[in-house]
Amino acid sequence: MDLIITCVFGLLALIVEGIRCQGVYAPPTVRIIHSGHACNVEEERHTERVYTIREGETLELTCLVTGHPRPQIRWTKTAGSVSDRFQDSSVFNETLHIAKILRTQGGRYYCKAENGLGSPAIKSIRVDVYYLDDPVVTVHQSIGEAKEQFYYERTVFLRCVANSNPPVRYSWHRGREVLTQGSDKGVEIYEPFFTQQGETKILKLKNLRPQDYANYSCIASVRNVCGIPDRSVIFRLTNKTASPSIKLLVEDPIVVNPGQTVSLVCITTGGEPPPILTWLTSNDSLPQRSVVKGGTLTLPAISSDEAGVYSCVASNNVGNPAKKSTTIVVRALKKGRFWITPDPYHNDDNIQIGREVKISCQVEATPPEELTFSWLKNGRGLRSSERMVITQTDPDISPGTTNLDIIDLKFTDFGTYTCVAALKGGGIPEISIDVNISSTTVPPNLTVPRGKSPLVTREGDTVELECLVSGKPKPIILWSRADKEAPMPDGSMQMESYDGVLRIVNVSREMTGSYRCQTSQYNGFNVKPREAVVELIVQYPPTVEPVQTEMRQGLGRPVVMTCRVLRAHPSRVLRYEWFLSNKLLHAGAFDAQRDETEYTIHNLNRDGWGEYTCNVINEAGAGKCTFHVTGKAYSPEFYYDTYSPLWQNRPRVYSFKLQWTQMNPNAVDRIVAYRLGIRQMGLQRWWEQEIPVDGNINKGELMTHNLTELIKPESYEVRLTPITRFGEGDSTIRIVTYSAPINPHLREFHCSFEEEPICMFIQDKNDDFDWTRHSAATRDTKYTPNTGPSGDRSGSKQGFYMYIETSRPRKEGDQARLISPFFNVAPKNPYSITNPPAYCLGFFYHMYGKHIGTLNAFLKQKGQTTSEGPVWSLGGNQGDRWKQAKVSIHPTSSFQIVLEGVRGPGIEGDIAIDDITLEEGECRDPPPNLSAKALPTSSHIWLLCVTLVLTLLEGQR
Repeated sequence: MDLIITCVFGLLALIVEGIRCQGVYAPPTVRIIHSGHACNVEEERHTERVYTIREGETLELTCLVTGHPRPQIRWTKTAGSVSDRFQDSSVFNETLHIAKILRTQGGRYYCKAENGLGSPAIKSIRVDVYYLDDPVVTVHQSIGEAKEQFYYERTVFLRCVANSNPPVRYSWHRGREVLTQGSDKGVEIYEPFFTQQGETKILKLKNLRPQDYANYSCIASVRNVCGIPDRSVIFRLTNKTASPSIKLLVEDPIVVNPGQTVSLVCITTGGEPPPILTWLTSNDSLPQRSVVKGGTLTLPAISSDEAGVYSCVASNNVGNPAKKSTTIVVRALKKGRFWITPDPYHNDDNIQIGREVKISCQVEATPPEELTFSWLKNGRGLRSSERMVITQTDPDISPGTTNLDIIDLKFTDFGTYTCVAALKGGGIPEISIDVNISSTTVPPNLTVPRGKSPLVTREGDTVELECLVSGKPKPIILWSRADKEAPMPDGSMQMESYDGVLRIVNVSREMTGSYRCQTSQYNGFNVKPREAVVELIVQYPPTVEPVQTEMRQGLGRPVVMTCRVLRAHPSRVLRYEWFLSNKLLHAGAFDAQRDETEYTIHNLNRDGWGEYTCNVINEAGAGKCTFHVTGKAYSPEFYYDTYSPLWQNRPRVYSFKLQWTQMNPNAVDRIVAYRLGIRQMGLQRWWEQEIPVDGNINKGELMTHNLTELIKPESYEVRLTPITRFGEGDSTIRIVTYSAPINPHLREFHCSFEEEPICMFIQDKNDDFDWTRHSAATRDTKYTPNTGPSGDRSGSKQGFYMYIETSRPRKEGDQARLISPFFNVAPKNPYSITNPPAYCLGFFYHMYGKHIGTLNAFLKQKGQTTSEGPVWSLGGNQGDRWKQAKVSIHPTSSFQIVLEGVRGPGIEGDIAIDDITLEEGECRDPPPNLSAKALPTSSHIWLLCVTLVLTLLEGQR
């Protein structure tokens, strides 16, 4: 009787603990696992993990999270290359997948999980991308001897460069001979050092001898890390080896008209081995339409944008590359302007008879040395004379300028003067500029029209700022902000206007301020600029918050809505109005002392549900706060951390235990029921039923409902909707997926790993490394001696088995786990486990080597997140022979077998397994002298307790 009481109280304690630990709200936890082609995953200090992968392989990192509600996951990256786009974005799913990873994509990857409870969970892993580029050998002679015969009795340096991660090691060969320091008196090998090109190693040949003319090979190696093979390059050194020299068969510069086809020809005049020719421009990229054929570069229909310096570069890895350049100039004429300068010795700016007047004309010309000017008066050619002096270029004025000085202006000098600009090469249209000089030619004057400043407008309107300009000729008007730091509406610092009007479309509040208009010195008089200021005031309606928000509340409770003004112009707010739909509830003048207005519902009823709007109004318009008041319940939150199906011993159907919590259950009226909808994937029809709810739902309370009669192997879409007095709330949907269990007939289950699928065993993704399938006939040549089997369990060298490879980079304590398929348990009475079935697990093991670690066997049952201690364990050297293990197991639900190999203190510690069997019934003849662990006595007591209590409960029915 005492045993029964002890069992009952123990079980009650377990049940209470189980309820407390069930799917209530919990902050997130996160763990990063990897799959794909990892070369190595190791733990560093401060729990940092480093994941090594070869360039071009697929990176796949998965973020495993727990917590309820289901956490949101976000991947980010830091410490990568600036060119890596990933660091500017985020990935919002559990698995980060990068196909054909690049070296620039190495760095630290962070997985962040948050669900609003506690602090976000963050884990990181550093991804190290390994690569090895082909090495490059360059050859240089000793300094100061360039004019001598290049490689005859001279010192020569051969430099080898290869970019890599991890650091590269080099070795030099001359023909088949390996060169090492001291092996040849005429050879010195410098230790590696770092340059901008990467790690280098230099071979020095002192005073070349006949035997030094040979093939030299540089082998770069990262010691097969990540399976990266060695790379090599060969350079043939002869007495004719010479650095490159080239010649450009074109002029410098080349002046062409736009639209012409230009060909640049470059030829090699020396160099052994023969140099390779490439073309470059000053901005490093050739024009898109350019064509390169050998040493000829062709630019069809050239444009002004394609002008610049073009260089031919020849390289043969001997000495420095040879480079020759030429400049292509594309003819162009643009931007013709003029200005008139009255006599500087008079204060009056007017043009008067007897004074000196200068007309200046300027254009932009390419090339400037081809620019020519001519002057006409009233259409007839004009030559320089004592009273009319023509200056082609003025050193005191910017280039491309010509001047016409009219000394002692006479009445007969009035007329139209034309400045004509042209290029000597022809092919470019001339530019003509007309300037009228008459008694009516007067300097400009600038004013702002009455009523045009300050100018008041509303945001979004089109506005025209205006300055009236008089004078003849009328100059261009330049507009800018009075605040010199502020840009104009188009983003520039200055805008031109030919009629004095600045037109701004869709004016915004940021455009409020002072605008300066001023006369330009060109296309008019060269006098001190006239200027004026226009004030622009942009009004805009109040900006308020919240713009839109939802307020959920139960019947009979108060609701307070607040609309706050952030900014407005004019800032004097006129009034506010509160509406429910289109019904005016309250209106009034805004309190100048406060920046907000409130509306309160003291006792919410059904008529109070709906959309409330607060309009805050000034002269420019209204700002709107919108509140959606509802009694709708929040959505349920499915508990995703449960396993998927509940297996039934029935051939056609399965069940699923649906679990959920309710988001903010007390925010609205009591939830009286849930509407459950379910439909088979791919079909349209929903089946619905109501799940009644008794009493109030507490926050974090886990609710369950069993879905039965689900058809194998179909998947289902499940929709759950809470119902209150308001009606239906927000729905949540999840997918229930059937995954068929692997349930071979236990009397016949036997796995010898002879086939590639390895009997549906899988590698555990959460361990440190994997088991390897091998046969003695195909075992790696780097197989460690004095360890591991020489054949499979039957002694065949062609037979296969599984083993753990403990060579580097493995370290002591690393674990490899192999997981069996699922085996179903189907007791005769599905409501009772008074007689849990017994099974005999058997397998052969080989544990030979002085560094052997531990081999463990675990029983993992369906629904358990972690398995208990091993049901069988053995460690240490067991000799060079196969031995058999047998152990009885007593699962109470569907289960898997987990075989775990733990790496010992050194590399001679390979553990192998073969011929795994699983049979119904207790093991009859377990092997002798085996340190197999039986189930702890406490486990048998608890099993007896369960049996006793369930028997008592059955008797009470």
